[in-house]
Amino acid sequence: MNYNVSFNTDFRRNPYKGRFIVIEGMDGSGKTTQAKRLVEYLEEKKIESVYTKEPTDEITGKLIRKILSGKLALAPVAFQYLFAADRAVHQVEISSYLEKGITVVSDRYFWSSAVYGMVDRETSKENDRERILVALSILSMYHRFLLPDCTFYLKVSTQEAVRRIDKKAEELEIYEEKEKLEKIREGYEWLAKKFTKEIAIIDGEKSVEEVTHAIVASIK
Repeated sequence: MNYNVSFNTDFRRNPYKGRFIVIEGMDGSGKTTQAKRLVEYLEEKKIESVYTKEPTDEITGKLIRKILSGKLALAPVAFQYLFAADRAVHQVEISSYLEKGITVVSDRYFWSSAVYGMVDRETSKENDRERILVALSILSMYHRFLLPDCTFYLKVSTQEAVRRIDKKAEELEIYEEKEKLEKIREGYEWLAKKFTKEIAIIDGEKSVEEVTHAIVASIK
């Protein structure tokens, strides 16, 4: 028997004095570099800021990193719940900073779960309804989590991401294969188009300085 299911999802807005900024993008997009540069810029402007990331350095985050490195295996659905657990721990840290008026710049947040979840469940880019259902089902897990004041998606081509990853000369994670990176890129761009009010697209292929300038200009 078939059932028609329809639902809306929303998120908890930031009620604190501090600003919550998130940098998103696939591996090789430069998000870590830009998140740290943004904190440096804000500190120079006498705005107390802190860099944070996902997965965290807590027990849950360390377990996630083992799975990403291929040392452990976990079913995709269970992996999503593990990310949610790690993110719940992260929420406590984020809220404690924001409540004090400190600006938080996070390297990834819950938007990435929707993108990687679509990849894990092998949704088709031709099937928009399927993508919406998967994305909303994942995002519904976070409706009580804080929504960032600003989210920036650093857009780079798959070829450029691969070039940067290869340049690091580190062991590849499970999502850093070219085929998966292409699906992740498509997922991020689809998500940015669906949530235009929440996610701003930044050209991540420009110079490091130009990307930082674009983010700062957008925040201002």
